[in-house]
Amino acid sequence: MLKKTPLALLLALAAAGVQAKTELTVYTALELDQLKRYQAAFEQENPDIAIRWVRDSTGIITARLLAEKENPQADVIWGLAATSLMLMDKHGMLAPYAPAGLDQLSPEFRDPRDTPHWVGMNAWLGVICYNTIEAEKHGLTKPTSWQDLTKPEYQGHIVMPNPASSGTGFLDVSAWLQQFGEEQGWAYMDGLHQNIANYTHSGSKPCVQAASGEATIGISMAYRGASLKQQGAPLELIFPTEGVGWEMEAAAMVKGTDQQAAAQKLLDFVVTREANELYNQSFAVVGLPGVAQPVQYFPEEPAKVMIDNDFAWAAEQREAILAEWQRRYDGKSEAR
Repeated sequence: MLKKTPLALLLALAAAGVQAKTELTVYTALELDQLKRYQAAFEQENPDIAIRWVRDSTGIITARLLAEKENPQADVIWGLAATSLMLMDKHGMLAPYAPAGLDQLSPEFRDPRDTPHWVGMNAWLGVICYNTIEAEKHGLTKPTSWQDLTKPEYQGHIVMPNPASSGTGFLDVSAWLQQFGEEQGWAYMDGLHQNIANYTHSGSKPCVQAASGEATIGISMAYRGASLKQQGAPLELIFPTEGVGWEMEAAAMVKGTDQQAAAQKLLDFVVTREANELYNQSFAVVGLPGVAQPVQYFPEEPAKVMIDNDFAWAAEQREAILAEWQRRYDGKSEAR
């Protein structure tokens, strides 16, 4: 009996150690290759917390969170469009919290209330991914503007994301409506639709398809285009002359979480210099001033190509924009 006591004690201590590790359910639309880096850095500093990711594209995660409004399943949202978080905040789904170091963030990268309901991480930009080999094969000229993409020569050669599924798709559509005005914005998309081969349910997929030659032109996200070009894909990244839409990735604590202390630790990490340096590996614009270093294949001064984006308007109009887009164009969306 005495000989068994130490083993029993060790087992009891081990069990207690397992129980002490808090699991955080984190909803995200981050790219899969980013999740591992972010999780490893956070858990190294917080070994008593384990992240359980629930990941999908922006539109799907947004819809899931809204559907779970009365019975939230997420503790934290880390890496979702700020316009989606603004919509959730309107529905009273986010808990206020001021992370340590909040005062260091750029003002535009946070909810302006004294105790914010969300904080920004980085900005991701729209782009045209242009396969130079396929373009030469089909005798296509290089587009330089969004308006160029309505030319008949591109018919059947363009793919872009469905804005109801993809945050990248929504940032493009909401940007065109802001840039060109609502009437002309829809007229532009009518013309573009004639040249679309299909609408994908992923923001990065159009660039992946362009990189592989499955499509010649992919309206996509600059991050994915740059990473594929770094891997040797025959792509040229085109930032149209009218400017590009962009979206802010953001984070928030879900109201009603029973893991509040751990959730607050994660939000504290989200705004740190270490986290912003991780964001900068993929994005040329991050929330903490003085951190961002140039990212290969991005413009040297990204702010010069980014439109003056009205996030509050985009969030307020989101449901109406998506309903109208689906009515007009959903027939060319790929099967889920």
